[in-house]
Amino acid sequence: MGFIQYYDDLAMNWVGDWAGRRATLTPHRIALYDSFTRQSYTFQDMNDRANRVGTYLADVLGLGKGDVLALICRNRIESIDLYLACGKLGIILAPLSQRLKKPELDDLLARLQPSTLAYEHQFADLVSTLSMPASIQSLIDIDDEQHFFESVILGTEPRKINVPLAMNDTCLYVHTGGTTAVPKICIVSYRQMVWNSLDILATGLVGFCQNVLITFPFFHIGGWNTFTPLFHAGITGILLREFDPGLILDLIHEGRVENFGAVEAMLQFLIAHPKFAETDFSKLKAITTAAAPCSKAVMRVFLDKGIPISQTYGMTEAGPSNFAYIPRSDSMEELLTYSASIGSSMFHCDAKIIDQHSKLEVKPGEIGVLCLRSPHNFDGYLLDPGRTEKVIDREGWVYTGDLAVQDQEGLIFIKGRADNMFISGGENISPEEIENALVKHPAVAGAICAGIPDPMWGQAPAALVVFHTGQSVQEEELKTFCRDFLADYKVPRHIRTVAVLPLTGAGKLNRQAVTEIFS
Repeated sequence: MGFIQYYDDLAMNWVGDWAGRRATLTPHRIALYDSFTRQSYTFQDMNDRANRVGTYLADVLGLGKGDVLALICRNRIESIDLYLACGKLGIILAPLSQRLKKPELDDLLARLQPSTLAYEHQFADLVSTLSMPASIQSLIDIDDEQHFFESVILGTEPRKINVPLAMNDTCLYVHTGGTTAVPKICIVSYRQMVWNSLDILATGLVGFCQNVLITFPFFHIGGWNTFTPLFHAGITGILLREFDPGLILDLIHEGRVENFGAVEAMLQFLIAHPKFAETDFSKLKAITTAAAPCSKAVMRVFLDKGIPISQTYGMTEAGPSNFAYIPRSDSMEELLTYSASIGSSMFHCDAKIIDQHSKLEVKPGEIGVLCLRSPHNFDGYLLDPGRTEKVIDREGWVYTGDLAVQDQEGLIFIKGRADNMFISGGENISPEEIENALVKHPAVAGAICAGIPDPMWGQAPAALVVFHTGQSVQEEELKTFCRDFLADYKVPRHIRTVAVLPLTGAGKLNRQAVTEIFS
């Protein structure tokens, strides 16, 4: 009899049962503090809730391993209840952004084919407009006037529901922006979630903190990749329904927050808030930034208060925990000196920079495309092998599309994009998606979009349009039109009319020219 060859394919009781395992180890430790209700929940409380929710999903709705549960909700405890319950049963959770509009959500639902859609009551009007695929057998309004979730679902008599799962089983379907008009759906395994946790903890991003604020939304992998390692490590997560700078400053002032992650725009909102000057930051030990390196001016405000800021980097397909700048000394000035660097790859992540054309590694000081490989790579795009093959090769290297350079000390600096996508406030935006929305207007004959520098969001969408002969539309009308098809953050901040769209010598749309026109 031989040994097991591939443990990632072996079903084990602990995989996905984060609530059960943590409750066994530290039942009375505080798992979660809900900043909205001001309630605390122990790990035993969270396991009890997960068992009740899971029993309802299995026995009443008939859901089981491989079924998909879509979720439109802010960062509420009910979202975590569903995540933990799905982990016990092998149900695939598919969080959807409430910021998306009907066309975007219709497209995602059609591809996800969920059995159930759970949603927060304040998004009921949005949900009522959606084109529901035939796969959806039940809808759950998690906070309706009848308090259905609390009275019925959490009132369910629990039973032992945990089923053995393998590390390679699917945990989440996470949609993400990209370089085409159709959003990608990343297949995220339990292996990816476990190794993400391990890399965050091993790299030292949480340190010895006991209370960490969850700032990133649960419709991003970043939200679950903050919550999960905290849960694995027995650290208290501070739940924030949505970004609220005044509430965050209150929590910091109360000494409840020792660590949190943010994009630069979040930090700018904190600094600009009237409460900032009076806030006691003495208990805050560290801040990590993501999406893009934080500016020196913003970093300086927090460094002057003795709060170090670590730059991090990652992408859903390759992590999302891949790089971090870990200070080499106790000097705050060091963090400013290397403020543009994302540091080094995390403990369990390989990285290389390759020439965009030859695919060979470049030398330090030369710019190329950053590629990543780790045990927390994703498992491809749902129902899209063609796009999957373009981003991950047979040796496990994920092509990030980000241009990067390595200095003589081994530190990595991001220099831009090798494709058309740009990032605004931490959100990936496809210019093609915006262009497709603009040309739906009957007066618009053509459009081109690109990201332009923005002091708050890093980049913001801007567009040039060409009208059909004899027609014209005001800028605000076009923006209003786009809001029917695009999330608000994708709507162009600036739209200008031109006689012809700028083209490259090869006859392709010249997005660099758009950036230059608006600069």
